[in-house]
Formats: sequence, structure tokens, C-alpha cells
Amino acid sequence: MDMKTILVVDDKANVRIMLREYLTEQGYRVVTADNGRTALFMAREEKPDLILLDIMMPEMDGTDFMRIYRKEANTPIILLTAKLEETDKVLGLELGADDYITKPFGMRELLARVRAVLRRVEPDEPGQELLQVADVILDVDGRRVTVAGQDVDLTPSEFDLLAILMANPGRAFSRLDLVEQLQGIALEGAEKTINVHIRNLRLKIEPDPANPRYVETVFGVGYRFCKE
Repeated sequence: MDMKTILVVDDKANVRIMLREYLTEQGYRVVTADNGRTALFMAREEKPDLILLDIMMPEMDGTDFMRIYRKEANTPIILLTAKLEETDKVLGLELGADDYITKPFGMRELLARVRAVLRRVEPDEPGQELLQVADVILDVDGRRVTVAGQDVDLTPSEFDLLAILMANPGRAFSRLDLVEQLQGIALEGAEKTINVHIRNLRLKIEPDPANPRYVETVFGVGYRFCKE
């Protein structure tokens, strides 16, 4: 298996050093940046497999970085946030982040989140069939989605969430069910991200996101994909 590259973006040198040393010991190649502007250059040059991104930084913060970078690539992003940055967490998820972890965090929890996100974007074994429900087609191996014949660009988390729902049309999933299937483990705060991912997904695939045709809300339970 090829060594995965992780880009760590944080304005605090001690955080960058700590994460670089720990993740290197875990078998990852780590590159770092101290602000969003430098991170854009590093991401374009290094093409990392995953980005750990601080939100509050000088010159260019994490949200501005995502506004630009999400137009160029769907590299998985895990936000590094402070406890008081709840609105920033939601904004970050809306801009295409896959997950977040709140500072101060334990290194084992961080590693679990990194592995969970990277596992989701690993290619599946060849031979998987296409998933098709109504006029939505999802190519598992090619990680490609079309709606009514038009390509739709999804983040890794949005793609995997859609794949779970489409593989079981008509089945209602709770938010906890979706978290566990996405990550393989229920991590603190992860359920809160599901609503944002669903909202983003609807904006991209629904003809009228305010009246969803494909991803339906099951009140008191969670979500399901329409049968037809």
C-alpha cells in the first residue's frame, strides 16, 4: 500500500510539530503549512491524501482556504477546531469538510478519525455493480455520480453517505446508523455532521432541495433514499 500524505495546516508551530512527529510514527508522510495561503500552494504541489485544517489562522483562515480549494479538489478535510467555534464547524462542513475534531484532542482519537476518513476513500474491490435508483446512478469503483445524465461533484463523505442510502432504498437510517457505517466507529460529535452532509447532498442532487425527491427525511428517525 502506498504511503499516504497528510497536510497539516495550523498557525501554531508546536501543533504542527506534534502532529508531524506522531503521524510520521504511524506510517504517514506529513507536510505542513502555517496558514491557508501557504496551504493552497502545498496542497497543489503535494496533492495530499488528507488535510488536517485549523480554522482560525492569520493571512488566510481555514474557511477561506476551503472556499478556494473545494473548487479544485475533493481531498478529504478534517477540521481542527476550538470548543467555542460551533458556527465555524457548521460553516466548515457546509464548505465541504468531512469531519472535525475539537481541541484539545487526544492523539488516539485523531488517528481514529484520520483512519476512518482515509478508509472511506480507499477504492473498493473491483467488480462492484453500479447503484441506480430512479435517475440517480452511483459508480462505486469510479466514485462517480450522475443525476438525470449530469455529473455531480461530491465530497468523499457526501459520496459515501449517498452510497449507503442508495444501497438500501426505502430503508430508514438513524443518524447514528449513518455515522457508524461511514466511520466504522461512533466518535463524539459525529452525529452532528450528518445533517450538514445531507443538506449539502440535497443541494447537489435534488431538483428542488427544499422539497427533496431522493433523500427523504423520516421524522423521528433519520433519512432514507426513495425507492423509485
